[in-house]
Amino acid sequence: MPTPDVDASAIIRAFARHKVQYVVIGGFAAELHQVAIPPTRDMDVTPEPSASNLKRLAKALRELNARFRVPDGPPGGVEIPGGVTATWLSEMVTTTLVTEAGPLDIAMRPDGTTGYDDLDESVVVMRYGGMDVPVASLIDVIRSKEAAGREKDIRVLPALRAHLRLRNA
Repeated sequence: MPTPDVDASAIIRAFARHKVQYVVIGGFAAELHQVAIPPTRDMDVTPEPSASNLKRLAKALRELNARFRVPDGPPGGVEIPGGVTATWLSEMVTTTLVTEAGPLDIAMRPDGTTGYDDLDESVVVMRYGGMDVPVASLIDVIRSKEAAGREKDIRVLPALRAHLRLRNA
């Protein structure tokens, strides 16, 4: 089962209720592609950046009781000054949150991409928890992890590349 620390279905359901347009990225996207990597500890998404979509995302995040996730901070996170609003989201590049459903990161422009429109060009719709979920293509997951260059990303690149080779064989 992916993401042991996250109830991804609850987040996906909240996004669906509010008609949020987004793409799942990162480790959870890799897990949905069934790549054999260690489970991720959060869910990462890139939202479509229009004002109307960010308003819907803000409503979904408020429903999930989103708060800032800070290193060595309280497990329930820290209140976001002024609360989650579309304006606040539009000013973010990346933010780490904790919700009632678990950790959720929002990246407006994931490393190696130009954001939602770039990822949406090759999005793959997958079933998870009985719902259709827009997931970054495996090529885009690899591209982003290569560009990020963090140790945790570099460690999973061989498995991601091998899975892509097997799938394309």
